[in-house]
Amino acid sequence: MTSRTRMILALAAALLGGAAPAAAQERDGVRYRAIPDGAYSVVAEVRAKPSKERPLREATLSLVALVRSDPKNLVYFFQEDRETPGRFIFYEIFATRDDFEAHNAMPYVQQWFGRLPELAEGGVVVRRLEILGHGGG
Repeated sequence: MTSRTRMILALAAALLGGAAPAAAQERDGVRYRAIPDGAYSVVAEVRAKPSKERPLREATLSLVALVRSDPKNLVYFFQEDRETPGRFIFYEIFATRDDFEAHNAMPYVQQWFGRLPELAEGGVVVRRLEILGHGGG
């Protein structure tokens, strides 16, 4: 058997065994199988005041690892609009509204909210959504 054949067989076994996709999901921190139908998701937006884009970005980037380490957080993305620097969008998923409210009560989140008057225009605009047709994976 050639080394190329062994490599193809190993790749096929890994793909057919399903281990690679599951490992990638866990490694990346997105736990799709843990997201129930009806999960509580949030799309939120905050806009930096003029010349406050960088401080708001830095203050928020420091939250990413903290939020993702919360076992009740299922998905958390912090994004910046490519066409409008300083316009930040959050995408978050929690199993329940109570889990989301507990997240907002965390000291590091409250501290971040406390900095918004100096850094952001108009606070946070929040859209509260429900995950439909997901089926937990």
